[in-house]
Amino acid sequence: MSNDRLIYLPLGGAGEVGMNAYVFGYGPKGRERLILVDLGVTFADMGTTPGVDLILPDLTWLEERRDRLEAIIITHAHEDHVGALGQMWHKLQVPVYARDFTARIARLKMRDAGQDPEQVRTVGKAPEALELGPFRVQFFPVAHSLPEASGVIIDTPAGRVVHSGDFKADQSPGVGEPHDPALLAEIGRTGVKALLCDSTNVMNLHPGRSELSLIEPITELMRSAKGMVVATTFASNVARLKTLALAAQDAGRSVCLMGRAMLRMTQVATEAGILRDMPPTISPEEAREIARENLLLIVTGSQGERRAASAQLARGNYMGLSMKEGDTFLFSSMTIPGNEREVGWVVNALSEMGVDVLDNSERRYHVSGHANRPDLMEMQDLIAPQMLIPIHGEHRMLREHAKLALARGVRALVVPNGSVCDLTGDAPVLVDEVQTGRVYLDGSRLVGAMDGVIRDRLRMAIGGHVFVTLILDEENEALGAPWAEIAGLRSEGRGGQMLNEIIENALEDFVTRAGHKVLADDDKLNDGLRRVVRQVVMEEIGKKPEVTIVVSRLVND
Repeated sequence: MSNDRLIYLPLGGAGEVGMNAYVFGYGPKGRERLILVDLGVTFADMGTTPGVDLILPDLTWLEERRDRLEAIIITHAHEDHVGALGQMWHKLQVPVYARDFTARIARLKMRDAGQDPEQVRTVGKAPEALELGPFRVQFFPVAHSLPEASGVIIDTPAGRVVHSGDFKADQSPGVGEPHDPALLAEIGRTGVKALLCDSTNVMNLHPGRSELSLIEPITELMRSAKGMVVATTFASNVARLKTLALAAQDAGRSVCLMGRAMLRMTQVATEAGILRDMPPTISPEEAREIARENLLLIVTGSQGERRAASAQLARGNYMGLSMKEGDTFLFSSMTIPGNEREVGWVVNALSEMGVDVLDNSERRYHVSGHANRPDLMEMQDLIAPQMLIPIHGEHRMLREHAKLALARGVRALVVPNGSVCDLTGDAPVLVDEVQTGRVYLDGSRLVGAMDGVIRDRLRMAIGGHVFVTLILDEENEALGAPWAEIAGLRSEGRGGQMLNEIIENALEDFVTRAGHKVLADDDKLNDGLRRVVRQVVMEEIGKKPEVTIVVSRLVND
């Protein structure tokens, strides 16, 4: 009897929408050979991660075992599946495999981060297969909101695992391959031990709609709008870009694409031969010369990203173009949970300009790239797995998906980030826990969640900051009074006196009363000064600031 086991371990993506990173292993316990499916990011917000550019999965567990890692498999080119590749590849240093369009985007990610793009290798769809240690891996096409999205078949000595990837049941996706029930049924007939399945839209009880259903309402909008129309969607949603552009063309509007990510995606899709019959586009310089009623701008920033084109237009101007009363702004997208505040700011800023803002609240201008509950049920029926593991979603989504499978007679289990699940037997079993977490891209450097950088930044955002300087001579006598600089705090105290003067007076009193032992001991002196500052600020304005103390001691040569 073999002691080998088949395990599954999510390092990201199981309990959140984003940051997908799923590990599969096969072999003796503690010596399993491993593969990683997807390596994505999630996005920061000023409320919880101020100043952070991106959030990435902590790969420490996998990095410590990279001698057992066979490869990285990328299912598609969305940021939450490939966005961390360039920043994290150096920690793993194994080959990366993806289909053509995804591989092109992955190489750009590697090049942008100074990594070798040739580590990304292009693989065709099944029956082409990768032999990776004990794994035989094949890609199969699924419909999604960008081209060449794929699920993955992972054959092991313990049985076949199917990873659905992100998918929707759309047989007319516009760009990219259609949903193919016959192909899924063929995969299912081979016998599937475990299906790991997208859970994003499990709460939506309606069957998913096709991209084809958007052409008529968007064309109608383009024709009826009086001024300039600006539309935003996910830059990677190449099919939507084409739908918007065709509708504008029918309405007699010229099309201008704005935003680096959007231009990059359309260029790659065109070079890959995926984006065909796209109407011609014009530059921002040319757009400035065209009458507003004859113009459509398709811009980045559907999630309210501060530096994207949408937010810059909401602030007044982007590349010489601006919006005004009577114009129309269309969100042809959904708001990812957590981004509501940023999107709301853009909507309100545009509204103050007199711009008419339209979203998908009436389900007219956007269709999701993820399968709704009826489509997930169809996937279960077609694949007919022995067990189901919900992935890609917040915990409530994973739990609801597991309940759905259990109610239909399929063994299912919620496996959160950091949980090791044994898939070897007849039912999934949690057998271990590993430390997982997040890594922050802060400027150009990766910062660990436990490094304290973001924690200190949050504390300063909440309580402000006081910087105290004190100079002592070689006899530990103060050379002048301490002085204080404040940031992020009210400048005046309760009685109208300047807050920094109140702090300085209290510090001078402390130094005057302090004994020689305190003044000679840096730790005791720093602690005493810090307590004085916090007590004064709390009494005066009700805040508990972060405090930095600098004590300089002069020594005569």
